[in-house]
Amino acid sequence: MYYPGGNALNVAVLARCAGLAAVDYMGILGNDAPAAHVEAAIRAEGLSTHLLRRVQGENGLARVTHDASGDRVFLGSNRGGIRRKLMLRMDADDLDEIGGAAFVHSSCFSYIEPELPRIRAAARALSFDFSTEQDPDYLGLVAPHLSLAFLSGSGLSIMHLRDLAHRLLDLGTGAVCITRGAEGAYWTDGAQEYLQPSLPAEVRDTMGAGDAFIAGYLAATIEGAAPAPALARGAEHAALACSWPGAWGHPHPA
Repeated sequence: MYYPGGNALNVAVLARCAGLAAVDYMGILGNDAPAAHVEAAIRAEGLSTHLLRRVQGENGLARVTHDASGDRVFLGSNRGGIRRKLMLRMDADDLDEIGGAAFVHSSCFSYIEPELPRIRAAARALSFDFSTEQDPDYLGLVAPHLSLAFLSGSGLSIMHLRDLAHRLLDLGTGAVCITRGAEGAYWTDGAQEYLQPSLPAEVRDTMGAGDAFIAGYLAATIEGAAPAPALARGAEHAALACSWPGAWGHPHPA
């Protein structure tokens, strides 16, 4: 089955599910069957496609299965397909769109690092998902531009979480949130620290649960919530996302 997905797209769609009416996604699609399904699913979710680039080539995809508990397991990918050959470059219209947004989100899977200084200069706030990436050189390249960093840290000790978070804070990131799967999430801005527990979930598929957490957190933050209730909102949406197949549904026979 095809399922639409990808970190930044998941966050956009799931933020709309979390209550944000005005959400846009900017990205590159290929011109194959999976790309056509992703675009159709974006439209079905009510997002505009006016910021999409459509190019000749294979759409990004990952191959995924489930273990006995319903947790998703990655089997491989095409490393972003055409996206790793054609970087998403910002022009004046893009930067105007970015400047009008309350929050801009991207990730280590977007191949957009060279544009982050321009994006940050135009954006009111910029968040970025490092996933499991902890390479010091990469953190040093990206972290100075961020208002908020997200990372995946399942199985890490509290000491390791604190060390990782403070490395990012020292590099210039405003705040750090590390999701920990069933163990919940850790958040700090250097002055405050929160441990958010996970919530009970009917687990059908954990694909996109971390992105749902980010979406819920950002939606609450944009609406004016403080960190603690925003983290709780993130946990609620992560639990909900475990109950449907794929990151946000829309299966299609492969």
